[in-house]
Amino acid sequence: MNLFVPASIVAVCSYALLSTVYKTAQVLYTLPANVPPTSGEPAGCEPWPSVDVIIPCYNEAPRTLSDCLASIASQDYAGELKVYVVDDGSGNRDALIGVHEEYERDPRFNFIALPKNVGKRKAQIAAVRRSCGDLVLNVDSDTILAPDVITRLALKMQDQAIGAAMGQLAASNRNETWLTRLIDMEYWLACNEERAAQARFGAVMCCCGPCAMYRRTALVSLLDQYETQRFRGKPSDFGEDRHLTILMLKAGFRTEYVPEAVAATVVPNSIGPYLRQQLRWARSTFRDTLLGLQLLRGLNIYITLDVIGQNLGPLLLSLSLLAGLAQFVTTGTVPWTACLTIAVMTFIRCSVAAFRSRQLRFLGFSLHTLINIFLLLPLKAYALCTLSNSDWLSRGSAANVSNTGGAIPKHNLVRPDATYSEQQ
Repeated sequence: MNLFVPASIVAVCSYALLSTVYKTAQVLYTLPANVPPTSGEPAGCEPWPSVDVIIPCYNEAPRTLSDCLASIASQDYAGELKVYVVDDGSGNRDALIGVHEEYERDPRFNFIALPKNVGKRKAQIAAVRRSCGDLVLNVDSDTILAPDVITRLALKMQDQAIGAAMGQLAASNRNETWLTRLIDMEYWLACNEERAAQARFGAVMCCCGPCAMYRRTALVSLLDQYETQRFRGKPSDFGEDRHLTILMLKAGFRTEYVPEAVAATVVPNSIGPYLRQQLRWARSTFRDTLLGLQLLRGLNIYITLDVIGQNLGPLLLSLSLLAGLAQFVTTGTVPWTACLTIAVMTFIRCSVAAFRSRQLRFLGFSLHTLINIFLLLPLKAYALCTLSNSDWLSRGSAANVSNTGGAIPKHNLVRPDATYSEQQ
């Protein structure tokens, strides 16, 4: 008997067992807990905390930035609100003058123009050090917030044990292409399954960059570590949201998810930019998973299962696919056990998501399984083999910016995918 046949069966059965246990626990922990609802007002006679909104931008399209700022200006927050827009050495500043002038008349808005490009993380820190609000909300420059986002996040932050909280993400350009539709569903699942289950234990492992609120006292105490992150002796510049979240957890703070605080952000609309984004995310995830392993003993056992499921699961799936491919090459027989197991698991997961979201479109998320198998798994393997690489996968040059007439085409600037908002 060919050894690859039992190897394929063992690998896919191990993957199926781990995934079933992990996903079942995840769905169970996303069910509503028996906890009192959050009040619509601060506890007691406490005033609303002051909030600083920080928006770093780099070569953002004027219309996109204007839409973002408009959503901030229209927040129904009852407390003091200040907004810091940090231009990180953009090459299209002339095109943004109109946007700046429109909001400079609003006393809540402050514009900081850095003399040269220093990176998203340092741009955020520049604004943090110039502001003084009780809470800090990081927002990407292509993200549009629902009017009650700041209120909902601030209410969650009433608990002094919470260091950070994120809102629910959606794709603002969801209807643009088949890929943006898939990414929108991917965001829903990442927020309402993964983050929602982690939040049951106050340990959201990544408060995503497009919309995340931090307690200033906690944030300031971590700024030096946040600014100087290194990996194998080299500066580590991307994945800043995941790294800051891990630092919060290491400092003993809880990190939370607020599904009612909805933020819509622009996502890649074609495969090339999407894969470059996923490569950066994979590298940052692997780097900070190593850092996060130190936390597991102090967290609920589910978080350990979550880390195992997210990291060992893809490995077992890869092994089952490789064993199945070897079986096909050496014996000419199709590894039906692996194929049927993956197909059934995909159908069950998409059906559960469709039921929970009350949206039949999630049945179409099965297409993501093919993308995962043929594109994302090889990409994650490559990311693991190139962890020390902090390359932003640049295409083009800043000189291209001046020829765009102000309508900055995404995915064609110095940094991949054009703007910081797509470099999470």
